Amino acid sequence: MPPRINVPEITDLHARTVALWHTEDVANPYDGLLHLVCQQHSFNYLLWHEEDIARSPDVGDDRIAQVKRAIDRYNQQRNDGIEKLDAFFLQMLAAEKIEPQSGARQNTETPGSAIDRLSILSLRQYHMQEQIDRTDASQEHREKARTRLAVVSEQHRDLSNSLQELLDDIFAGRKRLKVYFQFKMYNDPSMNPYLYGKQLKQ
Repeated sequence: MPPRINVPEITDLHARTVALWHTEDVANPYDGLLHLVCQQHSFNYLLWHEEDIARSPDVGDDRIAQVKRAIDRYNQQRNDGIEKLDAFFLQMLAAEKIEPQSGARQNTETPGSAIDRLSILSLRQYHMQEQIDRTDASQEHREKARTRLAVVSEQHRDLSNSLQELLDDIFAGRKRLKVYFQFKMYNDPSMNPYLYGKQLKQ
């Protein structure tokens, strides 16, 4: 029986869109689970490139402030995207009336978190390949990048296989999916002391 969720479809989406978005605007033409995967992936893509700007020594303070706010926003959206993925899996389990078997163990990482890590690894693969392909870099630099890409690619394969096994176990009832949704405080005006403190002083 084929898996309900095919991890290679997710990783193919990651790789395809990373390459595409370097030549076209970020877009999301997918439906269902893949729509959520692409949405979450897009925030990692945007976050990655803002982080590049933040580390540039020739960027002024005003631009850095803009970048910092963008990083905070994309990071919040990235984490929200992880939660939406896990909520989707919980809804699938409920719709199919799948209950964990007696004694089913809980994994240390949710599928949404693993998909987020695969998204970041796909970005790392793309940009490491860019370093290998540079004509202005030394042979030593390109070889270093090639060695690192091999490690990243192995990590990507291992995580892809582990995620497929986890999803298969969850939907067979062999593993328990339990999600603790995060309560990010720093972006909440009622929870961030600096923000609500300013409001109280006004």
